[in-house]
Amino acid sequence: MLPKGFSQTPQRDSYDVVIIGGAMMGSSLAWWLTKNTDFNGSVLVVERDPGYLWCSTAHTNSCMRQQFSTELNIRISQFAAAFIKDLRTNMGGDDRVPNLDVQNYGYLYLADNDAFADVLRANQTVQLAAGAETRLLTPDQIAADYPFYDLDGIVLGSINTRDEGYWDGGTLFDWFRRKAQAHGIEYVQGEVVSMTRQGNRVESVTLANGQTVACGQVVNAAGPRAARVAEMAGLHLPVEPRKRYTWIFTAETPLDRELPLTIDPSGVHVRQDGPTTYLAGSKGEPDPAADPSDFHMDHGLWENHVWPILATRIPAFESIRIVTEWAGHYAYNTLDQNAVLGPHPELGNFLFLNGFSGHGLQQSPAMGRGISELITYGEYRSLDLSPFGYGRVARGEPIIERAVI
Repeated sequence: MLPKGFSQTPQRDSYDVVIIGGAMMGSSLAWWLTKNTDFNGSVLVVERDPGYLWCSTAHTNSCMRQQFSTELNIRISQFAAAFIKDLRTNMGGDDRVPNLDVQNYGYLYLADNDAFADVLRANQTVQLAAGAETRLLTPDQIAADYPFYDLDGIVLGSINTRDEGYWDGGTLFDWFRRKAQAHGIEYVQGEVVSMTRQGNRVESVTLANGQTVACGQVVNAAGPRAARVAEMAGLHLPVEPRKRYTWIFTAETPLDRELPLTIDPSGVHVRQDGPTTYLAGSKGEPDPAADPSDFHMDHGLWENHVWPILATRIPAFESIRIVTEWAGHYAYNTLDQNAVLGPHPELGNFLFLNGFSGHGLQQSPAMGRGISELITYGEYRSLDLSPFGYGRVARGEPIIERAVI
């Protein structure tokens, strides 16, 4: 049985916009198109997993931060924080829509060498100039604020506790999708399996059921499967699924205050998850591309890598119990771990909305808005996202973001 709001087959044989992927990014774009009074086109969202059991959105750790090293990424997250805190108004004043907030325990980056400490100092300069409230902490200051850490080898920390921490991204996604559907966006269960090109345009997409749908513009919002979608149009996209592992656990001796999202120099991170639970996350060791249908847990990773790091950094975590665990996927941009947005320079009606590399949930409001502007006006009108264009991929010129987790 299909979820409410989904159909088995498209109702039309032609749409102004076909969005491939209806999770967080695709639904954000769909909703923003309904909000724009200058857009009056037809939209089809094709989603292969209408229960959203296996998408990256469903496996996220749902965090937000301002501690990026590039001003544009900071502005994108600042917009998201403001947007969710006034979500009800932004969605038309519907009393059913809650305003959300950020649980502001912050991110705490720990540097164990002078080179990374210099990176944190340089990042703070950019963040403060953009209006963030990042503070640099000496080991003594960290110990005073958070006495539960073992700070052996740590030379500097960086933390911001405004609009930085956990937030309810699942609720935002739910309302993006529900409001898009309520305003006439058509969602269909299906999978795009091929595209037909004519010159510098995609003329149509073909679904797994054999139905062909003509399109004015097609948007690749396929998350970890984005490269496969691009290949259908004969395009290269350096985005691949990378597995990311999450564990929720309790401690025999809970900490006496909230735990910031702590990024250990090893790359393992851990944060408060609930009043008495904690969340830890890690990439694999090694970290190869994965099949997008592979959600197998690597139990050896926890025993041999993650737990020993946690217990060393926070001795109270020597005695802990796993409550639940899961594996999800980053849509990992191998060029620079930043988004790829907008039209392909030679295939102008094929738009990228891809490659967020773990930042997608917090970036979805700004990214959906931006692509809706491109579709409607042919340009960005609110926040200039053009640095994320495909041109840099073609040129092999990465955007250097030094705050990637």
